[in-house]
This record gives sequence, structure tokens and C-alpha cells, in this order.
Amino acid sequence: MTGSRYTPLAQSLPASVPFVGPEAHERARGAAFDARLGANESIFGPSPKAIAAMQKAASEVWMYGDPESHDLRHAVAAHHDVDPANVMIGEGIDCLLGYLVRLLIGPGDAVVTSDGAYPTFNYHVAGFGGALHKVPYVDDKEDPDSLLAMARETNAKLIYFANPDNPMGSWHDPAAVQHMIDAVPEGCLLVLDEAYVELAPGSVSPPIDTSNANVIRMRTFSKGYGMAGARVGYSIGEAGLIDAFNKIRNHFGMCRISQAGALAALQDQGYLADVQAKVAAARDRISLIAQENGLTPLPSATNFVAIDCGKDGDHARAVLAALIQQGVFVRMPFVAPQDRCIRISCGPEADLDIFAAALPKALSALP
Repeated sequence: MTGSRYTPLAQSLPASVPFVGPEAHERARGAAFDARLGANESIFGPSPKAIAAMQKAASEVWMYGDPESHDLRHAVAAHHDVDPANVMIGEGIDCLLGYLVRLLIGPGDAVVTSDGAYPTFNYHVAGFGGALHKVPYVDDKEDPDSLLAMARETNAKLIYFANPDNPMGSWHDPAAVQHMIDAVPEGCLLVLDEAYVELAPGSVSPPIDTSNANVIRMRTFSKGYGMAGARVGYSIGEAGLIDAFNKIRNHFGMCRISQAGALAALQDQGYLADVQAKVAAARDRISLIAQENGLTPLPSATNFVAIDCGKDGDHARAVLAALIQQGVFVRMPFVAPQDRCIRISCGPEADLDIFAAALPKALSALP
């Protein structure tokens, strides 16, 4: 090869990783973590029925997964009382976001998001040459009015909005979200990321209207259902938009084992209810641990709690590094002023006991 074969766009992009995995940290520190509380995973794990279904499906893994995800798609549709034509199954929300951006965004097309919101969406936009426009959080929440105003100003084709939100755990009520859906500018699509919606304390999502072509909803089995490693997500939207995914998606991307596990998990709503109760209790425990150490927990509608460390991002990064030294994996927001916080995933009492013991030691180790 005499020269670079990369496209000019690819040549212009930096090689980077949005999230350094806990495994990489463990390799660097030469030891495993005592508590893995940083990746927003459900440490409570999946339904035993989902585990059994995946174990059974493992013997059939010599076959490709159903390229239509027929059984899972129909089950998801029935669960949400929509038509299967309004549902697309994909390899996690991350992959579905990539397909959506590929469908709609070309070089120079405007896309609007919040500064500090979920960064993987931004990587997809950059990868297809879109022009990303960001607005700040307001009171540690994504601000619908600012997002809509920026979309109108830039003639945006996409708005990304998460409710509940990662990385702050904040949320808006159903009326506010519906107002945003109704106010989407002509020619624009609202990407409503509802990855954490099953974990919110009460309703945060307006009714699903699949006739509305202004919004597409993203859901996942990674959070409440405890299947992050299986990579199963789904989109709910207007039938024409959903069908367009078939133009560009990886039709054999879904693992047969993951399909079986997600179907069984969806059918075990009793287990999900148990996890929801455990997450609520863990949020309370994390908040208490923070307060006992002079820190301020933020209200959360997710399976993690953002903790205000009381100073700036450098201080919070020092707290995070000290916790990692204590054997506790945590993460934090990337962008000021939200980067004054660290973020702790909900987990069983034993994991939170480890965090409770490590936090005062980490704080006392700071200069």
C-alpha cells in the first residue's frame, strides 16, 4: 500500500474511546475491582428465566439468529400495545443510533444534542460527517426549550434527548416530554432515548403514538432487564421510518442467544418489578453514604446516582482516582459543571458496603 486508503472524513477523525472499560483499568492496576459500580450495569443480573433460555439457546448457536427477530419483535410490540411494524430490534441502542444516523445524516447535516449527554451518539454523527450543535444543561437537566431552539436555528435533522438522562440521572415529566414531541420543527426527528425508563420512580414517558413521525423511541434490555452484555435494544416509531432500517442494518447482527434471553426476560415482569424495588433501595443507600461523607447526592430516575463532590471537575477526578485505588470502579460526567460529580451504579448491599468503606478513605487520601 503506497498511501492511506482512508476516506478524507475518516482521516480527519481522532481515534478515541468514549468509555474506558473496567477491564482496561484492572489490567492497568494489576488487580480486579472489589466493586464494579461505574458502568450503569444492573449488578442484580438478568431473570433466572432469561439465563435458562440463553443456556438452552447456547446449544443452537451454530445457527444464525433470526434476521427478523420475529418472536422478540412481536413480543415487544404486544408489551407496548403497538403493531410489530412499529418495532425494530437491534444490537443495543448504540447500534440502533448508528443505523438511524446513517439513514438520515450526511456531510454537513445539522444535529442537536446537549453538551455532556451520552457521547456515543456524537461518535455516530461525527462518523457520518454531521455537524453537531450542543446546548448546555440547565440545573443538571437536559433543557427541551434550548434543544428545540437550536434545532430551529440550525435547521437540524435530528435532536437527541434522553429521559431519564445519562450521566446525571435527571428526568422530565411526561407532559414536558410530550410538549417537546409536539414542538419538533418541520423536517426534524426527535430521538428519545428511554434506556432507563423502566427504573424511574413513577411515569416519565408520555403515551406511545406510532402515527407521529416526529419521534423515535429507543429502549433497551441492558438496564432494568440486566442484559447489558447481550446487546439487545429496540426502536419504536412510525412504520415507514422503522421499515427504512431494513435498507442498511446488519440483518444477521442479532445473536440467537441474546434474542432468546431478551424474550424470556420480557415475559418475566415479576423479576423486573423485584429489580425495580432493589434499585430504589440502592439509590437511597448511595444517597445516605454520600451525605454521611459530606457530599450531595442528586435526585435520580435511573440505576445510578450522581454525587456532587462539592468543588470542580479536577476535585471530582481526584475522588474518582482515589476510589479506583481503593478497588471501586466508578465513572463521572465529562463536561463542566456536571463534572463536579461522580456517578455510582446501584447494586447489592455487599457492593455498596464496599463503596461505603472506600469513600471516606478516598476522601481522606486527597491533598
